[in-house]
Amino acid sequence: MKIWQAANGEIRRLLEGHVYDVNCCRFFPSGLVVLSGGMDAQLKIWSAEDASCVVTFKGHKGGILDTAIVDRGRNVLSCSRDGTARLWDCGKAACLGVIADCGSPVNGIAVGTADNSLNLGTPEKAPSEREVGTEGKILLLAREDKKLQGVGLQSRQPVFLFVGSDAFNCCAFLSSTYILAGTQDGNIYQLDVRNTNSPIQVIHRSGAPVLSLLPYRDGFIASQGDGTCFIVQQDLDYVLDLTEADCDPVYKVASWEKQIYTCCRDGIVRRYQLPDL
Repeated sequence: MKIWQAANGEIRRLLEGHVYDVNCCRFFPSGLVVLSGGMDAQLKIWSAEDASCVVTFKGHKGGILDTAIVDRGRNVLSCSRDGTARLWDCGKAACLGVIADCGSPVNGIAVGTADNSLNLGTPEKAPSEREVGTEGKILLLAREDKKLQGVGLQSRQPVFLFVGSDAFNCCAFLSSTYILAGTQDGNIYQLDVRNTNSPIQVIHRSGAPVLSLLPYRDGFIASQGDGTCFIVQQDLDYVLDLTEADCDPVYKVASWEKQIYTCCRDGIVRRYQLPDL
């Protein structure tokens, strides 16, 4: 993995230690620490200051496909091809529990604060004192078996299960009430967590896989497997295209203030400067 200086594209740090492909990475809220997950089934924490790997978590039986950070980062989450989502204690480098075991690869996860009216269930046993910031949170699981699942993070109890048109690749919270999930056949579902029986709306711009969803201002940014990347704004009815279909998948989108970064299969990270929307 490489850490770049955003202003000029200079490589600042090289993070070496994963054995196979690195599938996901993100900064902790401090901006000084990085979390990564790879096909070697390892989850690693790195110092962005000196490029050292400070913690390695082992326990998954398959490649790690996505991660999430709980609050300030004393606990982190991961999901894997082995069908599980796990909660980890960064300080002790230990697994605090399997949040869900789906029997099917979990392609993406997202954690958010649940709406007060939502019943998240009660833990079967008292949570570990090492578990920090899990109360009142819900974990979304984008599953390969066409299911989007919500689980109480502290309770480990199922909250909802929504069946989509194809494998779910990614998911995100728009708010404590509204969530998004993208499928392999190009559908973006908007759901209300209080009633997931039917979606609020389904956005379909092409049949290419939806690979990334990022909440942005009053809407979200989506990228797809045909190279398209677009912003949906203002009650989800205004679309701004960053790129149009040109075959190379855009795997991931990140934002910083008015700048958006895209990561594409052609090996290029692109930066877009946005106007006032």
